[in-house]
Amino acid sequence: MSSTAVGPPSTASFGRRAAAFLVDGVLCAMVAGLFTYPAPPGGWSTAVFLVAYTAFIGLFGESPGMRLLKIHCQGIADGRPIGLGRALLRTVLIILLIPALLITSDGRRWHDKVTGSLVVPNNRG
Repeated sequence: MSSTAVGPPSTASFGRRAAAFLVDGVLCAMVAGLFTYPAPPGGWSTAVFLVAYTAFIGLFGESPGMRLLKIHCQGIADGRPIGLGRALLRTVLIILLIPALLITSDGRRWHDKVTGSLVVPNNRG
C-alpha cells in the first residue's frame, strides 16, 4: 500500500522570504549601481528589481535570493512557474510592500493570493 500526501504544500516561513527579498534587493542595487556609478543607484534599483524579479519568478519560479534560501514560487493550481504576466503583477505588489505583509486566511501573502501563487520550501535538492 502506498501513501500519498494530501492537502496543500506548506508555505515558506516569513523569515526565509524576507531574507531572500533582502538578498535580491542588494543584488539589484549592486547591478543598478554598475550603471549609475559614481552616483548611487536610487530609483534604478527598483527598475532593475522589477525586471529581474519578474523574469526569474515568471520563468524559473525562483530568484537568486530564493534559490540561496531554498524556497521557490509556484502556481497553486499546477506547481509550475507562474509565467511573466502573473510574475509582473506579483512583483509590482511586492514593490508596493503592503500586499506582501498582509496574510490571507489560508496563510499565504496577499500578493500570492491575487496571482494564484504560493512560496514553498524547495524540496528539489
